[in-house]
Amino acid sequence: MLTLQDFGFFIPKPSLTFHLKIKQMPKIDVASIPVKEIVKGYPARFVHTDSMTLSFIEVQKGESLPTHHHIHEQVSIVLEGSFQLTIEGVEVVFGEGEIVVIPSNVPHSGLAITNCKLLDVFNPIREDYRNL
Repeated sequence: MLTLQDFGFFIPKPSLTFHLKIKQMPKIDVASIPVKEIVKGYPARFVHTDSMTLSFIEVQKGESLPTHHHIHEQVSIVLEGSFQLTIEGVEVVFGEGEIVVIPSNVPHSGLAITNCKLLDVFNPIREDYRNL
């Protein structure tokens, strides 16, 4: 019987180190993370990894986010509600389960169309958020 190794594929065997790392990975309860306000009306809970920042945000209807830009690539996901992003002057309204990708250094602003729960993911890490 032929195996993938016979065709030149390398299949690593699980190591003890790998299994120990998996067992030591923390499980995080988002609700237990302290809330910090990014800007007025945008309270967030942050998780920072080695290479990215996750920002869980709950925004009330009508709250706006002023135009800004940053070096970070940003992926915005609406978990609940409806949110409007204006990216380089183009308005994009997105709702539950929809994702918008904002490239590095691109000006953007936001407006909560309804009460919203958002998840923003940034790469590299938002040191400014870590220092709040």
